[in-house]
Amino acid sequence: MSGRSERVAPLAVKIVVSGGLGVGKTTFIGAVSEIEPLDTEAAITQVSVGVDSLAGVEGKTTTTVALDFGRITLDPTIALYLFGTPGQDRFSFLWDDLVEGALGTVVLVDTRRIEDCFPALDYFEAHGAPFVLAVNRFEGSERFELGEIREALGVGESVPVVECDARARGSVRDVLAALMDQVIGVRVRGRRGASRAVPRAPEGLPVG
Repeated sequence: MSGRSERVAPLAVKIVVSGGLGVGKTTFIGAVSEIEPLDTEAAITQVSVGVDSLAGVEGKTTTTVALDFGRITLDPTIALYLFGTPGQDRFSFLWDDLVEGALGTVVLVDTRRIEDCFPALDYFEAHGAPFVLAVNRFEGSERFELGEIREALGVGESVPVVECDARARGSVRDVLAALMDQVIGVRVRGRRGASRAVPRAPEGLPVG
């Protein structure tokens, strides 16, 4: 016996990153991925402009049409594999395959287009998946308190609502750590997800 302990491969955990068009999913995954992130971005054509609302993200020229993928090792015992969903509703048929086997979800929120995250909220609540809401703070956007955003989205206190800068590795790691805490907490509590209240937007915060 050599006395050396064998190196154990980290536990692989699948995490989904979701949200509306232009909310920062590709940026979020790219900020922390240890491997070259895989993305399936395609140019936004004049035809798609007529289908997808670009209000608030007029400068966006590409969009994810299948998935984003990256990996981050949180510590020697756990590696997160990040899968980003397409932002447009017409690609929602891909979600079931992307979400299969996922332990939890980050739903990114853009307060300029807050209604865009409702399809993701509805989907993951219906599937009973633990999730956190990460408010991506865009430069120049009006800032709202996290409590106001929680109220506008109608989520219960058991769902974490956190701030995020999808460009910053440390900020993204903090969001992922909050998600892992939520996953553990949901399992300990023996329940899956939380019911939503009726959304009520604070003054100035648009809800569709």
